[in-house]
Amino acid sequence: MAAFTRRAALALGLALSAAALPASAAEPDTILNATYDIGRELYVDLNKAFVAEWKAKTGKDVTVNQSHAGTSKQARSIVEGLDADTVTFNQELDVQFLADKGFVAADWKSRFPNDASPYYSLPSFVVRAGNPKNVKNWDDLVRDDVKVVFPNPKTSGNARYTYLAAYAFALKTYDGDEAKADAFVKKLLSNVPVFDTGGRGATTTFVERGIGDVLVTFEAETAAVKKEYGTDKVDTVTPKVSLLADFPVAVVDKVAAKRGSEALAKGYLEWLYSPKAQEIIAAHNNRPRDPKVLEATKAQFPAVELLKVEDVFGGWKKAQEVHFASGGKLDTLFVAR
Repeated sequence: MAAFTRRAALALGLALSAAALPASAAEPDTILNATYDIGRELYVDLNKAFVAEWKAKTGKDVTVNQSHAGTSKQARSIVEGLDADTVTFNQELDVQFLADKGFVAADWKSRFPNDASPYYSLPSFVVRAGNPKNVKNWDDLVRDDVKVVFPNPKTSGNARYTYLAAYAFALKTYDGDEAKADAFVKKLLSNVPVFDTGGRGATTTFVERGIGDVLVTFEAETAAVKKEYGTDKVDTVTPKVSLLADFPVAVVDKVAAKRGSEALAKGYLEWLYSPKAQEIIAAHNNRPRDPKVLEATKAQFPAVELLKVEDVFGGWKKAQEVHFASGGKLDTLFVAR
């Protein structure tokens, strides 16, 4: 009888302990994805489809919440306390910043295919209807009669691609002459009347406020602007040469481990490579990685020579040290302008 009583007391104690566990000990049904400023419409559609497929696969109802801003700002916010379970950024440096701070695994690039980039794009142009300034390529952006709009490279991954694309074009044009490339980008920066913190703000400045002759942003955003506002207001121009823009993703391991959301977070990012997700990505004019989806949608993407950060700048780490670190070329050219 005494043994039974002890066993019953032990069972009751375990049951009470389990009941006292905080709700966070159970696997959460919600994650927060921190992403780039102009990805709003894309992720509305992606998240809706993911939730439906996760329900069909697991029987569980889940929610993916979104946070949108310039990716450098997003990365800093995570370090300062934003509990994002995943990041879907537009620039490697900001994911690496999180890795260096211990929020993302050091081997994050090898955890998902294509160096953890499920799709790609390139800096491209939006011009006024009829292209009155006859803008065709990067060298038109340094003319005295052309004003250019793009975000601040200090806060926006989008803008850092613009900066590097312009610099890469200048190096190609001037046979590697860095002094001439510096002068080219200095003139480009001087042609920018206002620097917004993110890509969507720059789009608003160009379209809604009517500032500038050319908006430089990712190809997907140029197509969205043309579709929304119509060819009677804007048109798009794909430069002959541009820079390959990867869109890296990662689980924010430090947050996911704390919340117990690892499985959902990983499943979400893995799903971005699925045919369904790739079709949605292409429908929003991002270039998909899936070979079949890319082949099926190739007519919507103009041919362009894509230079690579690794080939032109020696990789993102070196680009950061030379161009974007405190006192680097960007600071010098900003001050000099």
